[in-house]
Order: sequence, then structure tokens, then C-alpha cells
Amino acid sequence: MRTPRTAAAPRRPRTGKRRTAVALAVALTAGLGSAALTALPATAAADSVKVQYRTSATGATADQAEPWFKVVNNGSAAVSLGQVKFRYYFKADSPNAQYRYACSWAVKGCANITGTFGTLANPTATADRYLEITFTAGAGTLAPGADTGDMQLRFYRADWQTLRQSDDYSFDGSRTAYGDWDKVTAQLGSTTVWGTAPGGNTPDPTPTPTGPTPTPTDPGPAGATLFDDFNYTSSTDPSIAAHGWSVRSNSGGPGVPGAAWSPENVTFAAEGGNSVMNLETSTAGSGESTKQTEVLTKATKFKNGTYAARVKFSDAPKYGPDGDHLVQTFFTINDLKAPMADDYAEYDFEYLPNGGWGEPSNILYTTSWETYRPDPWEAVNQHTESRTSYAGWHDLVLTIDNNAITYYVDGQAFGTHDARYLPERPMSINFNQWLIDLAGQTGTAPRAYDQKVDYVLHVKDQVLTPAQVAAKVGAYRTAGTAFVDTVPGA
Repeated sequence: MRTPRTAAAPRRPRTGKRRTAVALAVALTAGLGSAALTALPATAAADSVKVQYRTSATGATADQAEPWFKVVNNGSAAVSLGQVKFRYYFKADSPNAQYRYACSWAVKGCANITGTFGTLANPTATADRYLEITFTAGAGTLAPGADTGDMQLRFYRADWQTLRQSDDYSFDGSRTAYGDWDKVTAQLGSTTVWGTAPGGNTPDPTPTPTGPTPTPTDPGPAGATLFDDFNYTSSTDPSIAAHGWSVRSNSGGPGVPGAAWSPENVTFAAEGGNSVMNLETSTAGSGESTKQTEVLTKATKFKNGTYAARVKFSDAPKYGPDGDHLVQTFFTINDLKAPMADDYAEYDFEYLPNGGWGEPSNILYTTSWETYRPDPWEAVNQHTESRTSYAGWHDLVLTIDNNAITYYVDGQAFGTHDARYLPERPMSINFNQWLIDLAGQTGTAPRAYDQKVDYVLHVKDQVLTPAQVAAKVGAYRTAGTAFVDTVPGA
């Protein structure tokens, strides 16, 4: 969670005051082909799991359903969670109702848990849909007798209307503590190992989507757009300023006290057939030797819509010893007019290759800010994190509409944050690379780190899928368009 540019404090605690769950990961609504599971008894076979359930929303109706789960290895051999999937069955509020999934918090990490919706081949009075939960390889394995710990999941109607859950097959409002629940079914590989599906349904381990899937050939609707391919010669290229960018040179936070922001460390070069911007941050172990980099739009005119960039994060330094508490970013922000001002807004992708803010190793954050106070420190934000390496090129997409803030990494939903964090005022678009402190690498040997940026895109007031972003960028490049800005001033 990045220290705001206007804040003087060089260090930020990883957690702050939050108004809701601290980590959300959303998957787009998808209608899946007919599928369900048949009943099988749970046994203590070599490979077996069971599902425990409780609910955090007990009412007959609710703004959102909140089924929480644990998966337990009740077999005698280790189980890879990547081979596990389980289903929660419910009755749609209407035939055309659409739903969205979110993960509020999970011991295994929300980024390692995916939810998709499907329809049953044989609807019953209490079920015609299901929510299927699967795991990425990052979720790891379960030893015999071990469980996943909390998975605090939820789903809601895409139109945010109240949903009825009292008629849902898998719902039980009396279950406010975890217990075995056979109205949720689980598969291990292609074998059903737990639970009973609603009657008359048969297994279908490979459902196919029935709804429209955007393709890279569909760039979505036209709209006011900023696109920059960063085709410049150097940080002093007059086109940079003419195109509305500022290469930062003024002092101040975030980062190590005494550090400089160095325009000369922002360079441009051809890579992979495209012009790429490089932000180099260097240090020799003191504030005075530290040079950080930032590039930002001069205008604060960006609010709702789609933001996207292709960014290369680095785990290892380009030279010198490793270990510095580095932050590599793509974000939008406006100014904090007063401590805890409620019209502040900030939305971050932040990668920490060597940890920091109490984290021991690499972690990627997405954070949505309502407000903060620098002294004494108080923060109101919501974040999602993934504790794994993100070294290399990544497609980062952020969408903001009137309902939610959604983050994507490499085409996959990474996190969705609540409407209470939506922006009240326009923002600038920023990239920077800076050091939280000098505690990660205490030596005085010179070292430097690179963060690269291939392009940036903003489409005003339109939510694009990652595939549509790729199509729009591809169309600009095919046409030979290196820069366009039709976004009106704020």
C-alpha cells in the first residue's frame, strides 16, 4: 500500500483501518453449461476431501450471499488443491438474473481462489444455478487431516438488487459455525468425493460457457481515450510535456528521506518491437545516494472508466546486491486536501519484490483508498494481495464504474473493491519506483533496479474487458498511432 506522494512519512504499515473485508478477488459473471454432481459418501480413501460451511449472512434476504468454507483433507494422502473444486447450489432470483463472485478474505489467498457460475441441467425448486470454486497452483497442497482455513466468499446480483437465499439448496441460515455440509459437493480431479447435488443432475466436469465471451478482435465501444506507446527519445524530449506528462524532479515523499527524484533515470528504448519506458531507481545505502523515478500526467482529469498498462516488474537488481525494500507501481491519485478528507482517491498496483511494510518477501498489492491521515497515521482503504513473484511483463487493468473498482492481472480478475471507495474527484495517472526504507539491504555498494512500461491506456466512462483492452491497443499499433488524448479536461 503506497505512501501517498503528498505524505511525509517514509514508511506505511501494511494494514490500516478498513471499513470492510481487506482482500477481495472478483471473477466476472459467466453462464456455464449444464452441470451438477451426484451424491457420493465421503470416505477416508487415500485421496479424499470434504467441505465445511457456515454463513455470515443469515437472513432470508440479503444484499449478498456470504457462504464461508473450509476444505478438509479427510484422506490418507496429500491433496493438491489445484485438483479440487466444489459447488454451492442456489435458486436464481429470476431467469435473467446475473451474479458476481467475490472473495473477502482467505487463508490461502484470494488470488488463489476462483469462482464461476453455472446452470443445472435439471433445475429443482431450490436450485437452478451453482457457484463453483476452484484453486490455482499457488494454493498449494493439504496434508492428511489439514484444512484450507477460512475462505470468506460472497456473491451478489450484478444489478445490486436484494437477493433471496432462503430458497437456496445449499443455504442454511442457522449455520453460523463451521461444520460438515453435504449440500455442497466436491470433486477431486474428475471424481465426486463429497456431498449430494440437487436431484436429477449428473456430473459434468468440463462445462462450457453459454454467455458471450469477448475476444481480442472486439475492442469495445469507442470513447474518449488516452493512449501512449511511450515512443520518446529521452526524458527531455519536448513531446513528453506536449503530451501531458511530467517527469518528476521535485523533492518529497514517498520514499527514503533525502532521496532525489531523477528525470535522467527515466529512459526510452526499443524492446520487443515496441518503444518502452524504463524507470531506474538506484541507491548506495543512504538517502543522499538514492535516486527514485516517477512519471505522471500533469492533468487530473481521469475518473471512471478503464485504466490499463503493460508493466515489467523486476525481482533482481540490474547491478549490485539485492534486497532493497522497493515499490514498483502503476496508479491513479488526486491530492489530499486535509487529513481524512473524504474526496481523496487513489487506486494502486504496487509490487514489492523484496517485501516491506512487514512483509518478508515479494508481494503484489492492489489498493483502493477512501482517505488517510499522515500524522498520526490512519488509513481507510481496501486491498487485495498475492504473495508470489511477479517478475516479468504483466498486463494490468483497472476498471471503475458506479458500482465497484475491479483489478485484473494478465486477464484474470485479481480483486474487486466496494462502491464506498469510488472516486469523488478526477485523478492523475502515475508510474513510479521508490524505496520504502534502507533496511532491506544495509550495504553501501551501489545497486539499481528497473521498472519498464510498454504502454498506458485510459478509456473514459467505459468498462472494457482485458481482451478488449488488448484489442484496442493492438488497433492503435496496427494503425501506427503512438499517442492520442481525447479525454476532456476536468
